[in-house]
Amino acid sequence: MKRIAFQGEPGAYSERAVKEFFREHSFWTLPCRTFGEAFAAAHTGQAEIAVIPIENSLAGSVHQNYDLLLKHQLHITGEIILRISHHVMALPGVKWEKVRRVFSHPQALEQCRDFLEKWPAIEAAPAYDTAGSAKLIASEQWQDAAAIASANAASEYGLEILHRGVESNPQNYTRFLVLEKEEKIPAEDGKSSIVFSVSHTPGALFKTLAVFALRDINLLKIESRPLHGSPWEYIFYLDFAGTPRQSHCQKAIEHLEEIATFLRVLGAYEKGKVIK
Repeated sequence: MKRIAFQGEPGAYSERAVKEFFREHSFWTLPCRTFGEAFAAAHTGQAEIAVIPIENSLAGSVHQNYDLLLKHQLHITGEIILRISHHVMALPGVKWEKVRRVFSHPQALEQCRDFLEKWPAIEAAPAYDTAGSAKLIASEQWQDAAAIASANAASEYGLEILHRGVESNPQNYTRFLVLEKEEKIPAEDGKSSIVFSVSHTPGALFKTLAVFALRDINLLKIESRPLHGSPWEYIFYLDFAGTPRQSHCQKAIEHLEEIATFLRVLGAYEKGKVIK
C-alpha cells in the first residue's frame, strides 16, 4: 500500500481529500505538522504521494504551497475540489457563553471572519491546523476554548459541535493537488500546470500569454509570486486546459520556452471532481 502524506492531524480536511481521491485504493496516511514536511516526505520517499491544498474559493491561494512546488521536484498528478464546511466545537458540556478563545488554522479563521466578527470579545487564535486545534482542546481539557474544524475532527477528538456551517459563504471550496515523483500525463483531455519567468522588457508577459491565445488554449488560472533572491522580480504559475499529449499544447510549451527565461512543467492531470 502506498503512503500518502498530508498536512494536519487526523480529521483534517486534507485527510478527507486523501480519502475521497483514493477511495478505491488501499493506502496508509502520514500526517505531517507542516506543508513543508508533507512535501519533503514525498520528495525523500518517506511517502509515495502528498496531497496539499493550493487554493480556496474564499481565502484565495495558499502561497506557501506555490513556493514549495517550485522548491521540490514533484509532479502534479491529480486534483480534487472539496466543499468545506466549518464547525465550532468544544469539550462536552462547555457552553458558547463561556468560550473566550477560538483556535484554528489562519485560512479557516479567514473563511469564518463574518461569524467571528459577531463576537468581538472572543479571541481568534491562529493554530497550525484545524484538526490540530480540536486535538489541542481535547488534550488540554480547556473549558474556555473552542476550535473551528471539520465534523470528522469533532468525532475524532470527542468534542461537541456548538455552531455548524460558520463559513462566511456557503460556496466555500478548497482545491487540493496530488503530488508524486513520477509524472502521469492522462491519455485523454485534462489540464496542465506550469511555472515560468520572463525578462524585464516591455510586452514580455503579453508575448508569453499570446502563445496560448494563438492556439485557442483556455487559461484557467495565473498567479504571480516573488522570485526569491531577486527583489521586484516575479515568477508566474499558470494552469491551462489541455496536456502535452495534445500537439497544440506541446507547441505552445515549446514556443513559451523560446520566450521565457525559465520554464518548468509542474504536471498534467485529469480535471478534479467536485465533492460536496
